[in-house]
Amino acid sequence: MSNQPSDIEREIEEARERLAGTIDQLLYRSHPKTIISREIAQVKAYYVDPETGEPRTDNILKTVGGVLGVVALGIVLRKITN
Repeated sequence: MSNQPSDIEREIEEARERLAGTIDQLLYRSHPKTIISREIAQVKAYYVDPETGEPRTDNILKTVGGVLGVVALGIVLRKITN
């Protein structure tokens, strides 16, 4: 590693460019619209196979079963308390 002023200035400029790129990436990744679109894509991938476009029936049935279970529990608890 050389201690020439031109080498030091070049290293500083390279470090600035790397930091600027990192900051730009962080700003993009933390933007609310980016976060929302990433989460939507994740939910869609859970219910639809991204490669084939076919619905993932097993995951859909698990969700429907969970919702029906919660509704049934609510109905039972309502009847018990009334």
